[in-house]
Amino acid sequence: MKFKFSIWLSALFAALLVSCKDEVVAKKAAPKPEKPIFDYGFKLNDYNITRDTLKPGDNFGSILEKENIGTLKIHEIVEKIKDSFDIRKIRFGKTYTILRTKDSTKKVRALIYEPDPSEYFVVHFGDSVYAERKKRPVTIKRRTIAAELNGSLSEMLAKEKVNPALATEISQVYAWSIDFFKLQKGDRFAITFKERYINDSIYDGVASLDAAFFEYKGKLIYAFPFKRDSLSTKVEYYDEEGKPLKNMFLKAPLKFINITSRFAKSRFHPVQLTWKAHKGTDYAAPHGTPIMSTAAGVVEKTGYTAGNGNFVKVRHNRTYSTQYLHMSKILVRRGQSVSQGQVIGKVGSTGLATGPHVCYRFWVNNVQVDPLRLRLPNAEPMDKKYRERFLKTIAPLKRELDSVAKVKIPTR
Repeated sequence: MKFKFSIWLSALFAALLVSCKDEVVAKKAAPKPEKPIFDYGFKLNDYNITRDTLKPGDNFGSILEKENIGTLKIHEIVEKIKDSFDIRKIRFGKTYTILRTKDSTKKVRALIYEPDPSEYFVVHFGDSVYAERKKRPVTIKRRTIAAELNGSLSEMLAKEKVNPALATEISQVYAWSIDFFKLQKGDRFAITFKERYINDSIYDGVASLDAAFFEYKGKLIYAFPFKRDSLSTKVEYYDEEGKPLKNMFLKAPLKFINITSRFAKSRFHPVQLTWKAHKGTDYAAPHGTPIMSTAAGVVEKTGYTAGNGNFVKVRHNRTYSTQYLHMSKILVRRGQSVSQGQVIGKVGSTGLATGPHVCYRFWVNNVQVDPLRLRLPNAEPMDKKYRERFLKTIAPLKRELDSVAKVKIPTR
């Protein structure tokens, strides 16, 4: 009896042991639940996905042809979505995604085209064919950086992982007050700006410049944007006292300044080989370099003379006029209104010139003068009725700039 009970007990133990092992194996073999992935408004786990980049020659039709969709069907699809998705705007180099069913039919359920990181178009191929445009959520984040110059501004911003386009914007804001080629190593600067992030994670560049200062020739030059009212689209930049940074005139008609000959009562002419007055300032630049009008005005004259070559003369008001000589090409016409910084021609060597340059001439009350020696007028000053609001708006921004850069604020 004892023997039979022992056999029964052993069998029971063996069965339990096998059962436990099977349970452990079953637990080990159970697959982990798939983490759901959502994008474009779809649960991507439910589809077979193909992502690709448009190549030269690709278009909406050729993409669908690769999915075995016939020409007639493609035409029907295009007609249904033409009001919400212009297929002619598809460009090579952009990304597209195809979503297909996971069954044996592998039917196309959606085509997603992404013209840029912030938006995408979805063409749906379900029971009804339609297209929709969607925007990804954009987050704006604010940042302040401060440093001492140890290289160009672009290099300094690159070290801080800032979009280099901000350097261009800053140079335009300070175009009337700072020559960035004359900034010195050790000069301080501080910048407050906003940046865009798509889905709170993908960097999408600079949204706005909110405040800045640069140390230039021992002086701190501040810049704060200001709109006169909430409906205005025009942004002007002012210093900490509300004085406009923008002058009526740019410092020069070229972005990159290389003066080869200054205004002089007597100069040896390199072509005529004689001493005579030089009533202009020569800026050398490569052939074809854009020439800008240094202030807003109306084109008074354009034409060609043996000495001046192709030229443009602009009248800015009753007091000031400017002229631009030796152009390779004139891009404006007489009577045309031009804005400050507008390209009016291209550098050349027409007329009496030994090489490509622009001779910049300046008149005050119909008398030619040296603009480099003039104290040129600022832009329109801020109206007094806006000043209190401006000073209140910039106060915290200035405190932040000064704090980050450790500027000593004088006591009053």
